[in-house]
Amino acid sequence: MKIWSLGSGSRGNGIVLVEGERALLVDCGFGPRAIATRLKSIGIAPEQIVGLVITHEHQDHADGAARAQHKWRWPVYASAGTLARLPEIATRWQRPVTPGDAVSAEEFTLESVAIPHDAASPLAFAITATASGARVGIAHDLGAVPNALPPLFARCDVLLIEANHDEAMLRTGPYPAALKARIRSGRGHIDNAQAGALAAALVHPALQMIALLHLSETNNTPALAAQAVERLVRRAGSSVPVRAAAGRTPDALVTLGAPLASSRAGGPSGPSGRTGPPGTAGPMQLSLAV
Repeated sequence: MKIWSLGSGSRGNGIVLVEGERALLVDCGFGPRAIATRLKSIGIAPEQIVGLVITHEHQDHADGAARAQHKWRWPVYASAGTLARLPEIATRWQRPVTPGDAVSAEEFTLESVAIPHDAASPLAFAITATASGARVGIAHDLGAVPNALPPLFARCDVLLIEANHDEAMLRTGPYPAALKARIRSGRGHIDNAQAGALAAALVHPALQMIALLHLSETNNTPALAAQAVERLVRRAGSSVPVRAAAGRTPDALVTLGAPLASSRAGGPSGPSGRTGPPGTAGPMQLSLAV
């Protein structure tokens, strides 16, 4: 499986999972023209997409969903609450996803859990390629870590998790107090230390990559995020590579089964190998020591 980010952050999000000649798109925060251009840049045609998964309805994750679905006739997988917020998508193309159930999307199997965020019914997903068994966990916008998330992500080959902000940068930064409170709330976004605690709780010998998503351009940097998460992952005894996904451009995150180039924190790092499920939301207490 090849995993690409088409962009990550408040300007738009999209993740492409490629298995053989088929692909799955997770979130669609760009319009059809931008999606087509970004897909072309990574060698994927829209017609290769077998389904569109939407984590939640916010603009940076779903702005282009309805238009892209109309153009390319993609089935759309999301919670019933999210689909209700996307009424332009015809019912016959909707594939409601219930947390705890496994759902087939052609070459992929989707499992999900409910997560806390200020959206209608947001989900985090573990997606498995049926043929190869490659498994990736995707948690975009998280206000806190629900108890059901670690069991779902426990045996993933790749973790894609939010590391939205550095707490000190947010505290001293230019955002108004109300927005800072919303971000820090249990329905906002987790910071680098929280992402690191989650990642450290999930490491295992077959984990190949941790990629960090949805970094704030105002209250974070790729180097800060990667260093904070990597520090806690190393304390947990793992040498798995940790990196931040590029914010504005397509980014080849990992090819499962291929060796990774070494670099400093903030980009791909270190060697790895590869070997080849969920319930209700409730905050998990993780150590946030840094």
